[in-house]
Amino acid sequence: METKIYTLKEAVGLFVHPGDRVVMGAALESLIPFAVGYEMVRQGIGDLTLIGPISDMLFDVLIGAGAVARVEAAWVGNVMMGSGYNFRRAVERGEPRPLEVVDHTNFTIQTGLKAASQGLPYLPTRTALGSSLLERNPGLVPTRCPFTGEPLVAVRAIEPDVAVLHVQRADARGNAHAWGNLGVTQEAAFAADRVLVVAEEIVPPWVIASDPNRTLIPGFRVSAVVEARWGSHPSPCQGYTNRDHGFYREYHRASRTREGFEAWLDEWVTGLADHTEYVERLRAAGRLEALAVRDHAYTVAADFGY
Repeated sequence: METKIYTLKEAVGLFVHPGDRVVMGAALESLIPFAVGYEMVRQGIGDLTLIGPISDMLFDVLIGAGAVARVEAAWVGNVMMGSGYNFRRAVERGEPRPLEVVDHTNFTIQTGLKAASQGLPYLPTRTALGSSLLERNPGLVPTRCPFTGEPLVAVRAIEPDVAVLHVQRADARGNAHAWGNLGVTQEAAFAADRVLVVAEEIVPPWVIASDPNRTLIPGFRVSAVVEARWGSHPSPCQGYTNRDHGFYREYHRASRTREGFEAWLDEWVTGLADHTEYVERLRAAGRLEALAVRDHAYTVAADFGY
């Protein structure tokens, strides 16, 4: 069987390049691929354009690390706490580097990725009509329906170089199961040139085949698959780990100043060799046991027989 399994370090080094347009955080507040983002910082991959609906604090970390030249997003910050301080410093003071921002709504991000996933130059929608977004985003253009004449907005296709997507499980070919809040995960997978799947666990192909309707990402779209337990920490991964609220609070306090952020980055990212050391630090701090799923809620098995 063909395998697309790589280590996290290998996959990032091979498939994420300086200057890439990278979609991350496609599942909104859950399944955020923090482990890949941290590895991108360790490898010094910069000049990136980040694309996503709600990135939570991951985009803020990458911006603070100086890895980002441009953001195309509906919102950047720390969902539970509010402001992303690195984002603010970059926009207001160009610190640590100037940042270009392209405003979207969650729905226009989805529409742009959907257009690219279908090979279309744009898709029409009613969203954003009457808003100031049309003045600030050249990818959102007023138009009219050719059949009824009603006003619409044409959303230009959003074509990432690479989509980084965290899932619960995948097989060695990259066929991936994901569940819970999916956001624009599938649109991102079909819109990007390259797809990097990070799974909590690699499972045998029969596990994926046993529940085909849950295969959100088909293996033929995947460039690399990585096994990284706790790879979405501190964001939740339904059925595997809960959200680490305390981690978000601590980051918010630390990143209030540039010096505080740099100390946090050294403690949790650049001062660690890899994701394994990150997990061990979480374990040593007694965080992992508290994040484990306590009340399991399994689905009823479906009968695919004839």
